[in-house]
Amino acid sequence: MKRSEFIKVLGLGTVGLMTNGIFFRPAYSKDPTKRIKNWAWITTDLKIPDDDWLRKFAVMRHAGIDAILPEIFNSREAYYGSQHLPVGGEWLERIIPLAKKEGLEVHAWMWSMPCNIPEIYERQPEWYIVNGNGESSVVKPAYVDYYKFLCPSREEVHEFIEKRVKELAQYDELDGIHLDYIRLPDVIIAEALQPRYDVVQDREYPEFDYCYCEVCRSKFEDQTGIDPLELDDPAMNEPWRQFRYDSVTNLVNDKLVPIARKHDKKISAAVFPNWEAVRQQWMVWDLDAFLPMLYHNFYHGDTEWIKYHTHKGVTALDGRVPLYSGLFVPELNPDELQQAVQVSLDAGAGGISLFHANAMDGNHWESLHATLRSVPVD
Repeated sequence: MKRSEFIKVLGLGTVGLMTNGIFFRPAYSKDPTKRIKNWAWITTDLKIPDDDWLRKFAVMRHAGIDAILPEIFNSREAYYGSQHLPVGGEWLERIIPLAKKEGLEVHAWMWSMPCNIPEIYERQPEWYIVNGNGESSVVKPAYVDYYKFLCPSREEVHEFIEKRVKELAQYDELDGIHLDYIRLPDVIIAEALQPRYDVVQDREYPEFDYCYCEVCRSKFEDQTGIDPLELDDPAMNEPWRQFRYDSVTNLVNDKLVPIARKHDKKISAAVFPNWEAVRQQWMVWDLDAFLPMLYHNFYHGDTEWIKYHTHKGVTALDGRVPLYSGLFVPELNPDELQQAVQVSLDAGAGGISLFHANAMDGNHWESLHATLRSVPVD
């Protein structure tokens, strides 16, 4: 199909596509757990009219997107009717019925650990993580100013994040809750990004290593009899490393997942391929789906890099739940997007997720559609 014909069909908001007289349908396997499913992150935008959202959603659905991830908390403001966060607008309430009209699932995308709400960091500075030099992320955040992360070991922090998940779970038509930044800051940031922040990280340095707050130190000392600040080389101490992994895992598995399940909501997360660097042992989390951010250019990678890390993640999950390869659209032209989708599926992904929908132009959507159309149907 020519691009002009494709765009014409999209303009009509059609969900199906007639190709050589044969109606194309999404790729399903006889095994329902193997159905290809595709996602798109959508950054917050309150200015787009409802009719334009409907057209955008029709384009997405037609091209093969099944679920959208609208950003409804960005660490500063909520974009739904929250009762405990500053509200920038009730965007989720608008998006849900419009997306449903086009047959899309809606999973609310929320930042988890960063909190850049002045009322919180001014009144509760003790909630925030502390690096190996004793510096709070409120006073000296790593890399960028918004890296003001909360401590995953503190019960008050758990309660604060739980409130958000509980509020979202009350939306009957919402399909799921999507956790982002559910981790600690990068102790070693992706190699291609290091020049941007004027750092060279050939090992773990204390100024980027978290968390050494009183609660984390006390809990670790209760478990081991050791104050982590007294370790000769904290970066090489496996129990201390595992303690940080577990602090995030316990928040996810013991606090957030039960809330979602109680309200019959799916729960997923955006996760890192180099999970050790962000203390994010996600393969042991009890989630319904994982969307690893395979942003190849951050790691000087190509589509083969995407394939390798997709396979690595799928293997780690051992078929327990699906993995959807997160693709960084700004660094993929339409042909490269086609390759990235194909290698992801070849490596065992249950589909892909696009970061982000606004970076997709007509050629990208056509490329995505053409690639997904070629996926065999059992």
